[in-house]
Amino acid sequence: MKGYGILGAFIGGALVGATLGLLLAPEKGADTRGKINDATRDFLKKHNIKLKREEVEELVDSLEEAAEEDKE
Repeated sequence: MKGYGILGAFIGGALVGATLGLLLAPEKGADTRGKINDATRDFLKKHNIKLKREEVEELVDSLEEAAEEDKE
């Protein structure tokens, strides 16, 4: 579970960064999304992180649940 904490922090930070980047970017959305995608892919490759689609979906669900609990 500790791995999910670090991974969750990374993905949460990436989502926040991506959202802010898209909202504040002076470029086209497609160009910005491409840069974010490339940067994320490079980070994962550099740190030898391999994620399966199911693991990412499970993590996103966990993050959504945690966000809902924080709202209450």
